[in-house]
Amino acid sequence: MNIQTVMVVGTGQMGIGIAQVIAASEIEVLLHDVSSEFVRKGLASITESLSRGVVKGKLTEEGKAEILNRIRPAEQLEQANRANLVIEAITENMELKSALFRKLDDICPPKVIFASNTSSLPITELASATRRPSQVIGMHFMNPVPVMPLIEVIRGLETSQEVFDEIRLLAEKMGKTPVEVNDSPGFISNRILMPMINEAIYTVYEGVASAEAVDQVMKLGMNHPMGPLELADFIGLDTCLSIMEILYEGFKDPKYRPCPLLRKYVKAGRLGRKSGQGFFRYQGKESSY
Repeated sequence: MNIQTVMVVGTGQMGIGIAQVIAASEIEVLLHDVSSEFVRKGLASITESLSRGVVKGKLTEEGKAEILNRIRPAEQLEQANRANLVIEAITENMELKSALFRKLDDICPPKVIFASNTSSLPITELASATRRPSQVIGMHFMNPVPVMPLIEVIRGLETSQEVFDEIRLLAEKMGKTPVEVNDSPGFISNRILMPMINEAIYTVYEGVASAEAVDQVMKLGMNHPMGPLELADFIGLDTCLSIMEILYEGFKDPKYRPCPLLRKYVKAGRLGRKSGQGFFRYQGKESSY
């Protein structure tokens, strides 16, 4: 299959980033969300991102216009029947993602590939919501999508080699590095990253050190570009909690138990950058992960 048209479902920070990098790869993008207002705001964010590229000299005005011309708003999910590939980037919730895949399964021709940008949910379970499990795969992009070079490409139990090869080639066309991962809670990235973040939160919870001190040690001592608590705020503490709960449920291992302080912050609405406060305070609110 030659992927010429991709529908991206979801216009949060991840969805718009995915749409941008696909359109920059000379592939038509259909951008869909539950409301046309969300799509409009998503397109405005993509325009702003590309404009920053122009200011930095990484992109010309002509290049910016060409990318934007390849992204078309899709008010109806039924327009997915025009796509070769549908990538979902909606809320990290199994019930919502499965319901979306069931709808798409009724809309799209049998050869259309379904990909999930899930950061931790099992691809095999998502695939079971469809009549095409061999056509379902995970594409876990990193945030921010236009900058980060990695895509975890996750095989479900039934994912075909043909589909895997097609997605690997697409990732390379986007200038990304695809890394093959088998279906397991948290895959590679979050199985390693989230317990580190969770342990950093425990050191604050247990009074070992302040949040500032924890991040300073990891940045200056371990050469991390961003401390684990600043990174947690960037990702969203609610997202971190959700992934830890998936790891805890998936492995039944107490080492994945979410820190009580993480739960407390989420219940208090201290979600990180997007709410203006997490482990640190921020000026204004920013988009969700």
